[in-house]
Amino acid sequence: MRYLAAYLLLTLGGNNAPDAKAVTALLTSAGVNVDSERVDAVIKELSGKDVNELIAEGQSKLASVPAGGAAPAAGAGAAAAGGAAAVEETKEEEKEESDDDMGFGLFD
Repeated sequence: MRYLAAYLLLTLGGNNAPDAKAVTALLTSAGVNVDSERVDAVIKELSGKDVNELIAEGQSKLASVPAGGAAPAAGAGAAAAGGAAAVEETKEEEKEESDDDMGFGLFD
């Protein structure tokens, strides 16, 4: 992702055809360790293509991907509520047991 992001930043900055040297320079200036094989792979895949067209094509593909529904989210909410009750019970038990750990209670 970092190599693609660097490529896209360079195109946004006006470089319509960033090369491996430009991508590497951008990443190293940000303190990122660069794998030259990955940079070359990104350059190879994107060279000669219009970035705006690639983004539009990707957005249309993402639009067809299901994003889930309300039923799983409701189930997760119910599970979280049940989990919160269990945590509350555990806290109460810890408070009761904390006096026992000291070897004496307040009213013993």
